[in-house]
Amino acid sequence: MVGASGAPIDGEVAAAVSKFFHGGAGPSHSEISRVLTANGYGDDYRYEAGGVAGPNKEQRVLQGFAIARRSPARARAFVDDMLGLLRLAGLIGDVSKANEDEKRLRLALSRTGWYLTDDGQLRAFAGVDINTGGRKALDEQVERLRRSTADAALLIGTAKDLLEAVAKYVLEETEMPYSPKLDFGGLWYLARERLGIHPKQVDPDIPGFEAVRAIHQSTWSIAEQVNTLRNLQGTGHGRTLPTGITEELAMLVVREACSVAEYILALLDKTHGRSK
Repeated sequence: MVGASGAPIDGEVAAAVSKFFHGGAGPSHSEISRVLTANGYGDDYRYEAGGVAGPNKEQRVLQGFAIARRSPARARAFVDDMLGLLRLAGLIGDVSKANEDEKRLRLALSRTGWYLTDDGQLRAFAGVDINTGGRKALDEQVERLRRSTADAALLIGTAKDLLEAVAKYVLEETEMPYSPKLDFGGLWYLARERLGIHPKQVDPDIPGFEAVRAIHQSTWSIAEQVNTLRNLQGTGHGRTLPTGITEELAMLVVREACSVAEYILALLDKTHGRSK
């Protein structure tokens, strides 16, 4: 479940986060209280001498997620703060040393359309925002998609978002004005033209002209078919792929889209003096 806030707050994610606190492990009661209170999810927990203090840490975290589902306005901040506790405690944030609890958390998040970066930061699969993330956001999304093996339908939708963001980025970096109403195909036509890789722009006198032109045309063919698949399978997590599109084929499409995105960004760097 993703709440109205867009945060990953379903039962599986809640269970995965609370597992870090099982048996009294993990950050302290006072740290949990701080996160709950800061987000308006306070549970009036009070410590009592002798160790009888009401719900344990695992139960308190689960209750926090339950409240977040009922009152999701602060849910994203709540999840970020809970993950922050785990990072500060050294329980997540080094993917090379991820234990079973962290692997469980990463899997639970992936099923809701979210993921943890290698250093434990929460990110959404889809929705690359070049206005706030710029080139770094594009590069991160390419790398993430290349390494992903989660929900294939979700990844195709994300690949389409990435390719659209790349086209917009090219136009903005080359100072090419475009209408906000321009569709996916129009954005890609202008982006290829700005980079000089539209098939009609290929120099017919160069060796291998036909092959080069066909390869440049294939960049659009891949982008176009990713967009077509996205439109067929709908948007968001949990939609199914069209009959006949296996997960293996979907992952091939995603990785081809990443190759196209990398090529376009590298070409932008070379032709317009841009750097990562």
